[in-house]
Amino acid sequence: MATANKNTEQGAKTILEITGMTCASCSARIEKNLAKLPGVLHANVNLATEKATVEYDQATVDEGKMVELVKDLGYGVREEQPERVDFAVTGMTCASCSARIERTLRKLPGIESANVNLATERATVLFRPSLTGMADFRRDIEDAGYGVREEEASATGRETRDASAEASRREVAAARNKAVFALALGALIFAGSLSVMMGFGSSLLSNPYVLWAMATPVQFWAGWQFYRGAWAAAKHMDSNMNTLIAMGTSAAYLYSAAAVLFPGLFAAAGQTPDLYFESSAIIIGLILVGKYLEARAKGQTGEAIKKLMGMQARTARVIKDGAEIDVPVESVRIGDLILVRPGEKVPVDGLVEEGRSPLDESMITGESIPVEKGPGDEVIGATLNRTGSFRFRATRVGKDTVLAQIIRLVEEAQGSKAPIQRLADVLSSYFVPGVIAIALITFGVWMLFGPSPAFTHALLNFVAVLIIACPCALGLATPTAIMVGTGKGAENGVLIRSGEALETSHRISVIVMDKTGTLTQGKPVVTDLVPADGVTDDELLSLAASAERGSEHPLGEAIVAEARDRGLDLDDPKEFQATPGQGIEATVNGRRVLLGNQKLMQDRGCAPDGLVEKAVALSDQGKTPMFVAVNDQMAGLVAVADTVRAGSQEAVSELRRMGIQVVMLTGDNRRTAEAIGKQLGIDRVVAEVLPEQKAVEVKRLQAEGKVVAMVGDGINDAPALAQADVGIAIGTGTDVAMAASDITLISGDVRGVVTAIRLSRQTIRIIRQNLFWALAYNVVLIPLAAGVWYPFFGILLNPIFSGVAMAASSVSVVSNSLRLRRFTPSRR
Repeated sequence: MATANKNTEQGAKTILEITGMTCASCSARIEKNLAKLPGVLHANVNLATEKATVEYDQATVDEGKMVELVKDLGYGVREEQPERVDFAVTGMTCASCSARIERTLRKLPGIESANVNLATERATVLFRPSLTGMADFRRDIEDAGYGVREEEASATGRETRDASAEASRREVAAARNKAVFALALGALIFAGSLSVMMGFGSSLLSNPYVLWAMATPVQFWAGWQFYRGAWAAAKHMDSNMNTLIAMGTSAAYLYSAAAVLFPGLFAAAGQTPDLYFESSAIIIGLILVGKYLEARAKGQTGEAIKKLMGMQARTARVIKDGAEIDVPVESVRIGDLILVRPGEKVPVDGLVEEGRSPLDESMITGESIPVEKGPGDEVIGATLNRTGSFRFRATRVGKDTVLAQIIRLVEEAQGSKAPIQRLADVLSSYFVPGVIAIALITFGVWMLFGPSPAFTHALLNFVAVLIIACPCALGLATPTAIMVGTGKGAENGVLIRSGEALETSHRISVIVMDKTGTLTQGKPVVTDLVPADGVTDDELLSLAASAERGSEHPLGEAIVAEARDRGLDLDDPKEFQATPGQGIEATVNGRRVLLGNQKLMQDRGCAPDGLVEKAVALSDQGKTPMFVAVNDQMAGLVAVADTVRAGSQEAVSELRRMGIQVVMLTGDNRRTAEAIGKQLGIDRVVAEVLPEQKAVEVKRLQAEGKVVAMVGDGINDAPALAQADVGIAIGTGTDVAMAASDITLISGDVRGVVTAIRLSRQTIRIIRQNLFWALAYNVVLIPLAAGVWYPFFGILLNPIFSGVAMAASSVSVVSNSLRLRRFTPSRR
């Protein structure tokens, strides 16, 4: 497909990547026909680069017509794959800042999507590299008055994150130092102003010029960032929180400076030339304190990422030519043989070749019980080795390890926006202009109708309105909660891919669960041995397993595996013969062995007799009973079943307690499916469903007005996972299923579904609280600052208290989001 448009002075320009050209006549033909297209101003086709550059009038022609023309000529148009970039943005102070940067980026050619997160202070851009790139992003963001932090990428991402964290720490320290400076001078100015009010005019601090001198560095050094941000916004006919602070403090400062220089002017107007240097200085100091506390709190919202990054091993003990060499983990290559000793972390992902040891995988799966690993087992980088030593071969390194992918996905989720945030985005776009309008109206009303001195009252209330309004709390309400929520999910083995998935999960009314591999282990095992008289369990199992050694059927493999686990000696079968749908027949150590269903026994003249009732009872439990006969005499029953996963019954019970309907979907026969459903307490069972029909079943539930989540693990579950409102993949399943899902349960424990929904509900509750208090704060306090209550109760708000309230609102919203860090998954 064509790349995105690029505006030019003549109209628009686009670049088409052409396929199928073989010579100069091809390029000339395409160029000639494109130039003839009405609305095309200029066309140039380059055979070497296989690209057509077309300038055109958007009102007359569009890209679709050009693509259609090229295809009609017998050539193709290659679709350019968009790239994603994530980078840190500096200088944002409120929701209107992040919204403005988003608008700036989206105006660039080739931008498919742009998302700027105020809480993480990062931008994520999906773009077409042929039309735009990082240099364009940096230029336009800097022109808008903000900055892009330099970052160096690495294989693991640790250096990038460490550099970003260090830069953030420097910014926090700078805010703290400026806040201390502003408040210290503000306190001195307040003391001097108080001495004037108390009549101690001889004090040095009471000298108006001294007060002015102390207020000036606070206004124009500590508070310079507000002027810089306000001016950058003003250049683009925009406004933000900096605009409010700069206007409010400047009004108090400039009025006081004028009163110092021209006291007679105010006296002539019948007004006392009061000074408000302490108001502007203390307000700036309080706002900087709020920014400092807010930045510290925001840093805590990313604790999950910091923990995950900190879990990575820094070195690996690689075995080369028989020697053990310690190397940085970034230097490990696929295929390297690595030694892990007791108490050490596994450096990268791989497969065990020699040795055994229990591994603590809780940092990945959320499960605290160590997992025994031996030859052939997979080990995951950053997991902790307990007691033994082992050697393993590296299979995934750097950014391809499980941990690196989890970190990347969590970062993407934390940087994403939930639908509920759209409300805050819309409100913030109108917020600052609305507040400025209210402040100007307040000033006018007090000048016209206020008591004497009217100008002083008008000025103070004007400043109070500007200072108390806080778009910061509104902008931080959603992203901070999403950051903590998705991070907490990752800590508990629940990987939530986006803010939208996190939000939608709280509305789930029906959960559809695939049976095999989701509610059950996904592979059959021997569950029951029912020997006939005179036959022992081991004899029965040994005969059945020996006969099945020639079979590749999953049920036969389960019987052989059980016999080997018990250490039984098996014989090689002879004259092996399988009867489809019935069972097998083989000669074992000179004896004729039959293994299969009742029909096989009857066809071979063996009477099952008293074993039939036991077989029916086992079948009712969802198990597959197989009769065993030796030399036409019944030897007993072997029952095999795909056993229920640990925690499945608890998960179903919890979901039902939460008011969520559970539906089991399976391709198995109805009798087995209903038996498993009964065992788990599932009321609605949909059996004998073909793989391609699973998505149809999900659609049917959605048509009933349900919000449907699908839980599955196989390739055949991918369409249903994509169709569902929320797709939840079992992490031990296939990559295709996980790619199609919104949530991945890394441990494979279906109780993670309960954790995900509980976490979603709690996160949305926090977001709603944040939005309510952010809005209520402004709705209640802006009228108070404007003096609406003065005619009734004589209440006016000092601008200094406006600064305190503004700082407190942002800190309270972030602190409320941090309560999610106490979330723990329930385990009954």
